[in-house]
Amino acid sequence: MAKRNKDQLSISDLVKEFVDSNRLQSGLDNVNVKEAWAQMMGNGVNNYTTAIQLERDTLYVQLSSSVLREELSYGNQKIIKMLNEALGKEVIKKLVLR
Repeated sequence: MAKRNKDQLSISDLVKEFVDSNRLQSGLDNVNVKEAWAQMMGNGVNNYTTAIQLERDTLYVQLSSSVLREELSYGNQKIIKMLNEALGKEVIKKLVLR
């Protein structure tokens, strides 16, 4: 556990310090990517999405429709850009549709 500071800190600073000291950022990024995918893609794509997994800087998305997979592969770079903008930082560099 981190040392106590006598200075007053905001809650956001304390949460950030806690996340950094306990190495939780990768898990939070994984959850945030799943939420961003659901919001950006909408119900139509979410109904065919079976699994989403973030490993390092690669997002793996498993789809149950081969037609949808092919359609989304055409806008691969645009999807990466939209998701990174929604997350507020560059988390995803590669998108793999399965």
